Amino acid sequence: MSQQNETQSRDTLIIIPTYNEADNIVKLIPHLLGLEEQVDVLVVDDGSPDGTAASVKQLQEKYGDRIHLIERSGKLGLGTAYVTGFNYALERSYQYICEMDADFSHDPDDVPRLIRKVREGNCDVAIGSRYIKGISIINWPLSRLILSYTANLYARVITGLPVRDTTAGFKCIARKVLEKIDLNKIRSNGYSFQIEVHFRAYKAGFTLKETSIIFRERTEGVSKMSKKIVFEAVWMVWVLKIRSIFGVL
Repeated sequence: MSQQNETQSRDTLIIIPTYNEADNIVKLIPHLLGLEEQVDVLVVDDGSPDGTAASVKQLQEKYGDRIHLIERSGKLGLGTAYVTGFNYALERSYQYICEMDADFSHDPDDVPRLIRKVREGNCDVAIGSRYIKGISIINWPLSRLILSYTANLYARVITGLPVRDTTAGFKCIARKVLEKIDLNKIRSNGYSFQIEVHFRAYKAGFTLKETSIIFRERTEGVSKMSKKIVFEAVWMVWVLKIRSIFGVL
């Protein structure tokens, strides 16, 4: 996919990183495109052996330039996938950039709510939150629920972020936020990537607001969670905090 600037009239880009999401992506993309006329979708696929990229190309034949695809050579990580997508959006004229998973853990019907909050000027980053109204998670084992809730509390206390769901990967971001924060300085590549984006946006003076969503554990495919991802999040919050204190964020 060419990275050169191209003419596009729609103002919103939804970035979806994928690895082995062929079954989900063929259902998700048509649903998203049916919700908002101003929305395009960008799939950043990390060389999925299940043919995810091929499925996206088939959808492109039907929906044309509303679907974009970047194929990468292998599993390069969530953070780099989103940074690639952010740069893609900035090279074009998209004003609102969304993040979401491909596995329907994020309800596509919530996307217009997030976009609307930013488009109407209520905030600069609208976050789909699992923890703003108690705990809104379905089908997680208790152990993972405790880990996630504790990790978010830990990150919030250390960084001072005014966000309950610091690791939320479902959001809409105003273009000006991505233009202001230096994407080249982002170092996180797992779930701590979300903490880092929130932290950099907050420290740059932008407004972050959460809106409650229902998060459902995936019913198809395999979770990408690992010990490496957890450990990265544990130390990354300290790196961000210390860098912020010394003004080298």
